[in-house]
Amino acid sequence: MLKKNILIIEPDKILADTYKKVLDNSYFNIQVVATAQEGILAADAHCPDLVICELQLVNHGGIEFIYEFRSYKDWQSIPLIIFSSVPPTEFADSQNLMIDQLAVSRYLYKPNTTNLQLIKTVDELLA
Repeated sequence: MLKKNILIIEPDKILADTYKKVLDNSYFNIQVVATAQEGILAADAHCPDLVICELQLVNHGGIEFIYEFRSYKDWQSIPLIIFSSVPPTEFADSQNLMIDQLAVSRYLYKPNTTNLQLIKTVDELLA
């Protein structure tokens, strides 16, 4: 069985390491980067099967990353999870638009998401 490639874009090193440990198993290759620019380069080098992205990134925000990521034809159908400390209510008016236009698979709010919920969401999207 081929391992699935997961790209995590998380600027907080401690959180990034935690998510990598939580998702690390024999079925996944996990790559962690801290910025939108690194995310695009990493996706280009190791085409991910799933992307997990924080919205609060240095220089370019997560939304800008998602727009750029989705602009590449080969990446338009890759499942993408927003996993952020930004409450989804801040995007209440534009959340459906974001989900529709940017093909965001899930919006997970970090304070309300357990490690088990993260794992289940990843498993579900990669099934």
